[in-house]
Amino acid sequence: MPTIPKAIAALFFAGFAYFCGDLIKPMLPEGTRTGLLNETLAAFGALSGWRISGGRAGFGLRAGFGYGLTTVAVIVFWGIFSFAGYKMLQYSLDRRFSGPIEALQEMVRFSIDYAVMIARPDFIATLVVGGLFGGWLVEWAARRWS
Repeated sequence: MPTIPKAIAALFFAGFAYFCGDLIKPMLPEGTRTGLLNETLAAFGALSGWRISGGRAGFGLRAGFGYGLTTVAVIVFWGIFSFAGYKMLQYSLDRRFSGPIEALQEMVRFSIDYAVMIARPDFIATLVVGGLFGGWLVEWAARRWS
C-alpha cells in the first residue's frame, strides 16, 4: 500500500543513487562507457527505498538509521551485480569465454574489481552519511504523516 514514507524513501534514495552515479564515473577507467549508469542506479534506489526503508518506517530513529544503511548497501550490491552481469554478457557475446562456468567466474571477478574500484574512504563516507540521512528522513516522514 502506498504511503508518504514509502514515496519519500523512493524519491530520496533514487536521487541519492543518481548522485552517487556521478561520483563513480571518475573512478572508472578512462574510456569506460557509462551509458545508463545513473538511471539504473536511480531505479535501484527507488525500488530499494520503497521496499526496504519505506516498508519499515515507523520503528524509531535507531531502526531508521539501520534500514537507511541497509538500503544503501542493497543499492550498491545490485549496482555492482548488474554492471558486472552486463559486462559479462558483453564479453559472452564477443565469445571470449569457453563456457558458462567461465563466464560466471569472470562475472565474480568483475564484481570484485568494481567493489575495489569504489572502495575509497570518501565514497564510503558519502554512502554512510546518505544512508543515515535517508533513514532519518523516512522516520521523520513516518512520525509526521502516520
